Amino acid sequence: MDAQLSKRPAGLASFRAKFILVVGGAVLFDLLVSGGLALWNVQRLSRDATLEVGQGLEAASQEYIGTYADSTAAQVSLLLRQVHSDVGTLAGVLQAQIDDPERNSDVGAAIARTSPGSVSLSYDQKGKWSQNAPGSVSVVSVWGYLLGQDHRPRADVESDIQASAVLDLIAPSLMQHGASKLQMYYIGSKARPIFRTAPYTDQAQTFDRLYPGHNEADFWDFFFPGLYESWQGWAKDMKTRPVADDITQTAPYTDAITGKLIVSFFHPLWTADRKDVAGTAGADITLDQLAQIVENVKVAQSGFGFLAMSDGNVVAINGTGEKTLGLRSASDAGGAGAGALTGLQRSLKGSSQPAIAKLALDREQGIQHLLLQQDGNEVPYIVIVKKLPATNLWVSGPVRQEAMLLGVVVPEREIEASLYAAQAKISEATNRIVLYQILAILMSLLIVTIAVFAASKRITGGISALAGAAKRIQAKDYSVRVAITSKDEVGAAGEAFNRMAQEISYHTENLEQLVEERTAQIADAKEEISMLNSQLQRENRRLGTELAVAERIQLMVLPLHQELEDFQALEIAAYMRPAEEVGGDYYDVLKSGSRLKIGIGDVTGHGLESGVLMLMVQSVARALQEAGNTDAVKFLTNLNSALFKNIVRTKIDKHLTLAFLDYDGKEMILSGQHEEVVVVRANGEVERIDTMDLGIPIGLEADISAFIKTREIAFETGDLILLHTDGVTEAANDAGELFGIERLCREALRLKGQDAEKVVSGIVAALMRFVGSQKIYDDITLLAVRHR
Repeated sequence: MDAQLSKRPAGLASFRAKFILVVGGAVLFDLLVSGGLALWNVQRLSRDATLEVGQGLEAASQEYIGTYADSTAAQVSLLLRQVHSDVGTLAGVLQAQIDDPERNSDVGAAIARTSPGSVSLSYDQKGKWSQNAPGSVSVVSVWGYLLGQDHRPRADVESDIQASAVLDLIAPSLMQHGASKLQMYYIGSKARPIFRTAPYTDQAQTFDRLYPGHNEADFWDFFFPGLYESWQGWAKDMKTRPVADDITQTAPYTDAITGKLIVSFFHPLWTADRKDVAGTAGADITLDQLAQIVENVKVAQSGFGFLAMSDGNVVAINGTGEKTLGLRSASDAGGAGAGALTGLQRSLKGSSQPAIAKLALDREQGIQHLLLQQDGNEVPYIVIVKKLPATNLWVSGPVRQEAMLLGVVVPEREIEASLYAAQAKISEATNRIVLYQILAILMSLLIVTIAVFAASKRITGGISALAGAAKRIQAKDYSVRVAITSKDEVGAAGEAFNRMAQEISYHTENLEQLVEERTAQIADAKEEISMLNSQLQRENRRLGTELAVAERIQLMVLPLHQELEDFQALEIAAYMRPAEEVGGDYYDVLKSGSRLKIGIGDVTGHGLESGVLMLMVQSVARALQEAGNTDAVKFLTNLNSALFKNIVRTKIDKHLTLAFLDYDGKEMILSGQHEEVVVVRANGEVERIDTMDLGIPIGLEADISAFIKTREIAFETGDLILLHTDGVTEAANDAGELFGIERLCREALRLKGQDAEKVVSGIVAALMRFVGSQKIYDDITLLAVRHR
């Protein structure tokens, strides 16, 4: 064929030349057009893919940081809940002992027999305290002011020592299981603050060395000022707790025995009647356990976490984080309690980084972008702060609410490293594709049109696959993968894309699962809260109606004003104020012929049950008076018998003090046990009559006839008799000072020349001025009887 071609005309006029010229021009034009379009398409796809991948990675990274912070916060909360559970278990056992004194005594005696070393104490001449010898499961220390002159514990303290030995049975098991604890202990009431701790340590010796003078001071006031008083407030009203939980934790402080930074958890113990504090159960954990969770936070290469109090005091952070946030080195500065306990001071507010010092700590603000100074440059960081569940915290003084803060800090350049890497790889692949495309175009001038078309189609096909896959990722289809059909640059870009898509899929799928689980939990909790709120509203409406009816009935049975004025020889005036809707105070004026009976009483407590018992007293007293029962002793005996049976039947755990004045126009007879009776004579002499020997509280015994006595009171013209309940004398002002019997007598003497109505109103006015804005916690009842 070469021979034949060589014979054909040469030059542009030949068919071959024209064919070559036409085909070559067509191929060149096709290559230029298709190559240019391919280059433009590659650049557009590269730009779009870089943008979409960048946005997806940024969103996924921020969601990952938020989820990581939530997970770490859950770990910290779980550790604290485990400690709460263990302390609650110990407190439950000790509280059960307090509530059952007989079993408490039996258990203490049994432990004393089997483990005498747990309750046998030796006196230390130097320290002036007593403590058991080493070898026991726990150490019990008894301070000097709890010892008698023979250096042995007082009888009541000795009973507490035996009772608290139950700690030896419970504490070892709790120490071995659950959250890791440094020690568990029992501290007695303020009157008898013995200190029993497991495991055994030289407890009292260490206190002498580190806290001089502690043995001469009240234990609670010396080490934990204000804590015991806060619990006493809770005993009166549990609604005063900052957080609806009995557990109280301390701020971190240095442990006297181990020298480690620790956090203490207390669960107050209550007296059997739940009206006062009987001591506390407690446990200590080292700050290392909380710090380990926080310091193990690892986000990207140099991300870190920190744990802080709500006031910004950082209690856990690694060294790198401390330097990055500009915190001063951790140090033991004075501070947790009356000079006795030392704590950790390392505040975000005192940071040398302005952005950290201004960080809002009172609320969660999601992800924040801050600029921190490093080596003279401003470096962008991502910061997220999470609030942990609120707890009761004691630092010094009253217990307050505390919600600790968990923070995660990550350099933006590290969290976005994968974004920059993906963009760089896409850009690098794009540049290589453009270069090879140009080379392919030049080489295609020497290759047949089919080869050029095949090569162009192959390259364009690879880029199209990448673009299509990028669009599917944009549509949140993270399962897409690019088929790798070659090992050239297009294949490398496809492999890089596939790795990137796999990472996005992994993070997104995990995040979506966590979000779905959390959403389901929130929905369930919301539904349950809604049901409970509905039940509570219905119950509140029912109770409100019952209390309103009871209050109205109680007011209806009180003597009418005209009844009090229906006595020619006497002026009678009365005042009653319940502390709640239904009071537990009682007074009545009963007339039968020429005989007059005036009664006053005080039911234990106040509220609906006390009001019901008061109505029983009024009804029975009225019935007995109408039946003509004139014998004061028999009257009280019969009244008690009827009430005792009703109390047993209704299972009301109440009783009352009750006294009566019987007047027949000549003699005034006093019977029954109640508050002191105040008599102001016409000549200004004030007489106080103690009723303690005239009876016992009504409702305690079935037959009280042996206890009832009477006393005749001289009652002449101008004399004034005052009857009152303890709500008058025990009313307190803002300073905690009581109104008192002495002040009542002075006011009565000041008003003795007035009529009975003015005497009552004058004393009540003086009482209210004394109380001021202070809440009145008990019912107030006052009667004045004046001989005309």
